[in-house]
Amino acid sequence: MAFGQSAGPPASPRQLDELRSLVERAGHADFRDARGPLGLNQRQAAGRFTRDEAAALIERLECLEHREQLGAHDRGDGAGDALVPVSQDRGAGRSSEAMPAAAALRVLRDVPSAYLAAELQRRGWLVLEP
Repeated sequence: MAFGQSAGPPASPRQLDELRSLVERAGHADFRDARGPLGLNQRQAAGRFTRDEAAALIERLECLEHREQLGAHDRGDGAGDALVPVSQDRGAGRSSEAMPAAAALRVLRDVPSAYLAAELQRRGWLVLEP
């Protein structure tokens, strides 16, 4: 593979639009502005992602957004009243390793048990209280 080339098929325009929207909602002007805080490389800061990279970053930004909404909801300031699921079955074709395990565990520690149970039930799991 040549220097600066991506290791996979390019992200779809739909993925890039969704990613742009999530980056803007996270408070960044564009991908270049988000390079440091999100840990993007030069190619990604220029808006060039592989499908897997885009899917992983979308999942990560959705998790962060969801976590912020939960925090606002728990504080009672009304900002979290319109809670939405982290993903709405978009992850069906994605690798389960879209988000690194350590990052996923950090996010999950702060999520109330009731929300975790509800999400697992939505995914078809049986959930029993300990």
